[in-house]
Amino acid sequence: MNKLISQVKDFDYKLPPELIAQRPAPRRTDSRLLVVERSSGTLSHQRFRDLPEYLISGDTLVLNETQVRPARLRGVKTTGAKVELLLLREVEPGRFSALARPAKRLPPGSQVHFKAGLRGEIIAAGEAGERLVELTADGPLTEALAKAGELALPPYIRETQADESRYQTVYAAKSGSAAAPTAGLHFTQELLDQLTDARVNTARLSLDIGLDTFRPMSVAALDDHQMHAEDYSIGATAVQQLRQARESGGRLLAVGTTTVRALESWAVSTAAGQPGSYRTDLFIRPGFDFQLTDMMLTNFHLPRSTLLVMVSAFAGSELIKQAYQAAIEAEYRFYSFGDAMLIL
Repeated sequence: MNKLISQVKDFDYKLPPELIAQRPAPRRTDSRLLVVERSSGTLSHQRFRDLPEYLISGDTLVLNETQVRPARLRGVKTTGAKVELLLLREVEPGRFSALARPAKRLPPGSQVHFKAGLRGEIIAAGEAGERLVELTADGPLTEALAKAGELALPPYIRETQADESRYQTVYAAKSGSAAAPTAGLHFTQELLDQLTDARVNTARLSLDIGLDTFRPMSVAALDDHQMHAEDYSIGATAVQQLRQARESGGRLLAVGTTTVRALESWAVSTAAGQPGSYRTDLFIRPGFDFQLTDMMLTNFHLPRSTLLVMVSAFAGSELIKQAYQAAIEAEYRFYSFGDAMLIL
């Protein structure tokens, strides 16, 4: 891999702050859609509702049906200090990997009280503010978590949201993520039905979005970045649908970078072709040989992020730079509540 695509600084760009979307579009399909054609390098400006024009009978839409859980817990230590935990993953029953804020107030042994009779004890400290916390409650833990927890919107979204359901996809089914698979936020059930009527198939998998969504790369070289692992699962029905799509020559449209990561992790693992639940720390970067992703639907990502690196690996670094510059000049809305990009 040459130096031009191995340095984190080469995946940087300047975004005017006013282009960071603070709220979703009035209607999900009102979002803009930048269509990027890899073969010709052409860019075109559309609306998300125009997506069916780019799909044909036999194509398969692959969705990440993970549901955002109320992962943010605001609590008080026995000393009276206010603290916050962002639950990332349940590593064993009742014990969670979490981001702590402020981390210095939560060394191992700290006791925290939350709403709904939920209590926490910090068991161990990790890097960059990560903590292992054991949670207990007077009643069922899941019920206490549902009552005490809040949806964890990304830190660049500073406005209070009137409708938190807009940070869930309409097809969310399996609770487990700390963040939404944002490329899927643009779909309505009506649009999904329209695609079904056009004989576009739909396959569903699940990847629980974790730590790397919240942290940009802090190293100079891609080789030095350590990806955190995420859990994903692919059921027997999805496996059959993916196999049929490949055998019939149909194209796979991966909705979101999380779907891409699950598909490609599965494809290159010893579990390829088999349904099940797995874990991945795959870092998709320029030079990666994509096995299953024919098209990608994605939002616009933060500078110096692993997600921007993945998109650049799929479409080419120079073409993605051009696309992002075109989106900035056309005043697209960026990040979680922003507009979308379709890469063909």
